[in-house]
Amino acid sequence: MSITHADYATVGTPIGPFTTLVDADGAVLASGWTADATGLAGLVHASLRPAELRQRDSLGEVTRAVIDYHAGDLAVIDAVPVRQQSGEFLTHAWEVLRKVPAGEPVTYTEFAGLAGRPAATRAAANACARNAAALFVPCHRVLRIGGALGGFRWGLEAKRWLLTHEG
Repeated sequence: MSITHADYATVGTPIGPFTTLVDADGAVLASGWTADATGLAGLVHASLRPAELRQRDSLGEVTRAVIDYHAGDLAVIDAVPVRQQSGEFLTHAWEVLRKVPAGEPVTYTEFAGLAGRPAATRAAANACARNAAALFVPCHRVLRIGGALGGFRWGLEAKRWLLTHEG
């Protein structure tokens, strides 16, 4: 699947600008708390990476979901389609992450178990680290044992805000 272009839009949120890149079908390719669409495009798997980015004022339902989520409608992101590609485990792990409910964070060990590989805690952490579609694939809902935040591409303050917002 070759993607010639992706549309993107940036909106303000309580934790900074949030940019979403979508393909022609409206599926999220990448997203995060940044205004750097080119940087986000670099997170997209090479087989899905768009050759051209087109800025839009809004991506319709996707942009509304970002705004509504930050305003308190935590479930609105669940229906937004996401398109990511990698190996079998990472792709499956990202699908599993989408099922972790808001307000019910799991540990990396629990996430590995949910993904069907209970001994693969490092692989589970890698799935979070390689997730290009932040928020829509809610890797912020995975914590270290004991409740420590662990890592987050968009910063620990953003992760803390998200977990408090969902709690």
